Amino acid sequence: MKKVKTNYETILKITRSMSMTMEAEDVILLTVEGIKTAMGVKGCALFLIDKKTDELKLAGAHGLSNEYLNKGPLSALKSIAAAIDEGPVAIYDVSDDPRLQYPDAAKKEGIASIMSVPIVIHNNVIGVLRIYTAEPWEFTLEDVNFVQAVAQIAGMAIENCRYAKGLKGSIEILKSLRDPKSLKSKKRTPYEGVPRTVKPDEVRA
Repeated sequence: MKKVKTNYETILKITRSMSMTMEAEDVILLTVEGIKTAMGVKGCALFLIDKKTDELKLAGAHGLSNEYLNKGPLSALKSIAAAIDEGPVAIYDVSDDPRLQYPDAAKKEGIASIMSVPIVIHNNVIGVLRIYTAEPWEFTLEDVNFVQAVAQIAGMAIENCRYAKGLKGSIEILKSLRDPKSLKSKKRTPYEGVPRTVKPDEVRA
């Protein structure tokens, strides 16, 4: 793992790339790939919280095997839960830390240290961004600040993508409503709605 000497340049590069897409999937991939490359770590993964099940759902990852990513459901209450309730958490030795839900899987993957940072939007934690190293690493304040900054930017970008997609859907609905072909005449004839058994001359004006 290497020290991040160009935090501002890296953040600027990631932000610029994010501004060119309105797809949340692209934002997530840019985030995990950008952090892995900038920090020279083994891998990076972004999880979003499922409020109904309290599970961390994998949204995107880079540098980690499918076997590790599919090791089992991640509980937001058991898997480094402090990162959601209290803020960034750094685990120096995955083989000796009770905060991990799947320590054996981490060791098998060749992971030595993990940092987990919450993704916060409007004071609500919507997910976590996790960094994985192949060698034991004491994360510095600079490392934490860098990952937090990227997590914040990614969170806002994901939220904007969701908003844009919802807005686009609303606009399409409005367009269809204004489409003359989809509109039915609102004018009513004197006999409209009258039962067929009633003759027109029996209808009172």
